[in-house]
Amino acid sequence: MFWALFAGVFALKLLVAARLPLFVDEAFYWLEGQHLAPAYSDLPGMTAWLARLGVTLGGDTALGLRLPFLLLAALVPVLVMRITAREYGREYGWRAGSFALLLPLSGTLGLLALPDAAMAVATLLCVDAGAKLLRQVTAAAALELALGLSIGALSHYRFIAVIGVGLIALLLLPDGRRVLRDMRTWTAIAIGAAAWAPLVAWNFDNADAGLRFQLVDRHPWAFHIEGLWFIAIQALLVTPLLFAALLAAGWRGNRSAHPSSRYFALLGGLVVLGFFALGFFADTERVSFHWPLPGYLALLPLLPALLAAWPTWLRRATWALAGVGLVAMLGYYTAVSIPELRARTAAQKWYPSNFAGWDELADAVKLERAEMPDGTRIVAGSFKLGAELGFALGEPRIAVLDHSLNRKHGRAPQLRLWGLWTRGAEDWGDDPVLLVTSPSDVPYKDLLARYHGLCAMVGPLPAAREVNVDHGRQRFLLFRMEPPHAVGAECTTPGMAWIDAPVSGAAVNRRFDVRGWAFKDGTGLERVEVTLDGRVVATARYGLNSPGTKAFWGHSTDPNHPRVGFEASVDAGGLAPGVHWLGLRLHGADGSVEAWPEQPVNLR
Repeated sequence: MFWALFAGVFALKLLVAARLPLFVDEAFYWLEGQHLAPAYSDLPGMTAWLARLGVTLGGDTALGLRLPFLLLAALVPVLVMRITAREYGREYGWRAGSFALLLPLSGTLGLLALPDAAMAVATLLCVDAGAKLLRQVTAAAALELALGLSIGALSHYRFIAVIGVGLIALLLLPDGRRVLRDMRTWTAIAIGAAAWAPLVAWNFDNADAGLRFQLVDRHPWAFHIEGLWFIAIQALLVTPLLFAALLAAGWRGNRSAHPSSRYFALLGGLVVLGFFALGFFADTERVSFHWPLPGYLALLPLLPALLAAWPTWLRRATWALAGVGLVAMLGYYTAVSIPELRARTAAQKWYPSNFAGWDELADAVKLERAEMPDGTRIVAGSFKLGAELGFALGEPRIAVLDHSLNRKHGRAPQLRLWGLWTRGAEDWGDDPVLLVTSPSDVPYKDLLARYHGLCAMVGPLPAAREVNVDHGRQRFLLFRMEPPHAVGAECTTPGMAWIDAPVSGAAVNRRFDVRGWAFKDGTGLERVEVTLDGRVVATARYGLNSPGTKAFWGHSTDPNHPRVGFEASVDAGGLAPGVHWLGLRLHGADGSVEAWPEQPVNLR
């Protein structure tokens, strides 16, 4: 059953990985792999090396990039099975390995080309080596420990937590203190410590930029009550019964007389509790739900013995719920890879923007560049665009403008080291440039400031080619920047708009009114049209007094302020009841026409 489950899960992951659009971090790791180095600003070298290996052997496709990570992830349930079988018998080994496949966080490991797959393997090698050393210190066990520590050091800064907790677990055990008195153990630790040398050297040469980002810049280091969400989120992602069982297994294992059981319990429990405590002080803006995975992996060998004491119905419910959780997570990735399903979530908070629109953008860039002079340079507005376009076009040297995202994700120092950071027009000379930006990359309240920042770097922004994906929830703008580049001239920006009524998702009658505001800095707007499902259904009365708009966007230079409001009456009598998409079409005084992102309304 284990091997059947193993084959089925691996086959499903291959299918999903082949269809799933590239996540932005994966694209950047591909970019790092095209500039091979011992370490980088955001990570040690392992992830980039694996990414380079993947596309070298498997081709420049998403599946090729992800293949080494899928293969590493396939080792995880096998290692869990072998560790558990050695300590508690073969039957428990098969069960623990099966739960490693069903645990959603480990069952989906490797679907994305991220450092977690290598970290998981490194954690289990260290867990296995530690359990062997507790029985008897041997050169083979010490060598396995050195291997695990080295892989972890080359994978992520976060592996420091596994090392620290592992050392504490050994110090708390009498047999562990005996292990630490053996020179072979310290030789392994020294080898593992040496594997941090490339990262230490990179930080030494770059004013500790990577270390500061990982340990200081990205964390508020101030107490926030949102840390309590850890329990609910982990219970959901691990599945509630399995989450409770793993914690109970850790509690039970810590009271065992068996040294390995206490070791597994201390290592797993302290990692999970440590990340729980960290959640009250650490970064809440980026995804962190996967951080406790090494702790769960260490607890898995203890799970079968605990479940054996549970009633049959509860054991079956735990198995079933874990399976449902894995299917749900694989289903999420599948839905993300289907444009029609993804588009339906365009108005939801959890819309997967980091997966969306890259193929459409690459196609538009190819068409736009084909119409521009030879030698046209592509310049991206952020590291996300530069990396995704680089992968799609096979061009790892796309220049990137300054952007808050580059600093927020710790990628700005690396872009500078590669010579891919550009100040804007002053670096372009007489070269024509295709500037690719994404309004979706910044909160809407900061978008006008971003446009003015772009003007300061590249000059007035001409009429853009728009790429609106999923009703405009993911939006890209392509600007043809022809020389001479007029930096310092009056700023012209794309339009800005908002629909005050009806609100997104509102139920409306067949005849309903639309109200809002719209403006365009530099030139102003001539008229605003209302669309339903992409078809113009009304021309709005534009130029209504809207003093609140000018008050909010105080630095706006639209000459029409404060008369930038609009209203329109829409007759949707010919449309079927149900969800339709309401949008705007903004006509600028400079001749530009922009389709504004759409929002759903429910026709009665």
